[in-house]
Amino acid sequence: MKLIICAGPPTSGKTTVIRQAMRRLVSKGHKPAFLKVDVQYADEDEIMKAEFRIPARKVYSGDLCPDHCTVLVLGEAVKWAEGENCGMLIVETAGLCLRCAPYIKGSLGVAVLEATSGINLPKKLGPILSLANMAIVTKIDLVSQAEREVFLSNILDVARVGVIETDALHGINIDRLVQKIEEAEEIQGPLELKGNPPLGTCTICVGKKEIGWKGHFGIVRSLDSPDLFYRGE
Repeated sequence: MKLIICAGPPTSGKTTVIRQAMRRLVSKGHKPAFLKVDVQYADEDEIMKAEFRIPARKVYSGDLCPDHCTVLVLGEAVKWAEGENCGMLIVETAGLCLRCAPYIKGSLGVAVLEATSGINLPKKLGPILSLANMAIVTKIDLVSQAEREVFLSNILDVARVGVIETDALHGINIDRLVQKIEEAEEIQGPLELKGNPPLGTCTICVGKKEIGWKGHFGIVRSLDSPDLFYRGE
């Protein structure tokens, strides 16, 4: 079974890219399953199910980071897709935490970025881009050629990834993504994260509201020092 994980900042066009790819995959006889992970609202599963007649479901992460939630539910999601006799599982995660990357070893990690977010966006994304296998740059029709070139250069400065530029709304260059999905290897053995997660769960993550590092424990930092240090037992 193939596992494709699509991540990226909100409004980058992940759903549009996936719909265009899904349309082509289904027309070629593939049977994909779809999982959407979001914080508190999503209807993409209903859209995929109605349009393509494929198994689709969603998970709300609530107070949990959606990328963390993806890691926690992905094992069961793979078994669900296998039980539906699907040859691939395409996962769309909200991707709100730029220090996390939900990519799994052996999966095809796809980072979706919108060209209209500013030429320095690739430098701000961290593992969500650097650990991906490929980057899809959307909304290229809304920026100048010079901006596109700088944006692409910044991607290649921070990540060794294949890059596809697309006007996803009209399906331009989506066939290249479909080809990469078809060429992707099947996942093998126990699932494991491709990269290291962030340093650890902090007291802010578990609900402590005090402002200032002296009110917290675990990995902390102060305003005057960029160095992280540990506070607590």
